[in-house]
Amino acid sequence: MAASYDTPEVLDRREGPHGEVVLRRHGTLLQIIANGCFLMDTSDGRSERRLVDAALAALNPTGRTLPPPTGHTRPRLLLGGLGVGFSLAHAAQNPHWGHITVVERERAVIDWHLDGPLSVFSARAINDPRTEIVEYDLIAHIRETSDTYDALCLDIDNGPGWTVTENNDGLYAPAGLAACARVLRPGGVLALWSAQPSPEFEQTVWNAGFQQVRTEEIPVARGVPDVVHLAVRPG
Repeated sequence: MAASYDTPEVLDRREGPHGEVVLRRHGTLLQIIANGCFLMDTSDGRSERRLVDAALAALNPTGRTLPPPTGHTRPRLLLGGLGVGFSLAHAAQNPHWGHITVVERERAVIDWHLDGPLSVFSARAINDPRTEIVEYDLIAHIRETSDTYDALCLDIDNGPGWTVTENNDGLYAPAGLAACARVLRPGGVLALWSAQPSPEFEQTVWNAGFQQVRTEEIPVARGVPDVVHLAVRPG
């Protein structure tokens, strides 16, 4: 019997190294659920796109007209979390981004984009020659990689006060922020998505040595605004 509009239809359910992840369809929307916690859906996407745009704007604080991009001068972007693909798709539409690395720890999420229902949102971006998908834990990646980036756009859970799995807490702690600073080039931008503002986290970012720390609210179609925490590594 087909699911009604009001009843979510489970399209895939997997047990991963960090628990259960589910892709379901609810009416016209696709939703990702992790360990029973709603993560995101395809209803809007404006905050995911703003996460990327805010980082690029912070790299160009004077608002000057950017020169025509070239392979050697375009900023390198790290996207933490593939999600439903809105951030990646938006970044790949902008020729001013250079290499785009996406770190996603859940194999199921990657598969849903490569040959599953979410490919409609991300196929062009994934096939972009600038895009690299890394199947790995984000926190481990920023602690271990020898690569450096001009911007980190991180969206792996619901924010510093509402993490999906316990080890995600480490991203928002001083050691996690120090790891972010390590992989950022001087003047590089840290942008973290959150479902709600956190003055306490802002202070932690200041204490970690970042500058120009601020929080930008993003109105959404329903509910309280999302936010992006922004900070700059000193030059």
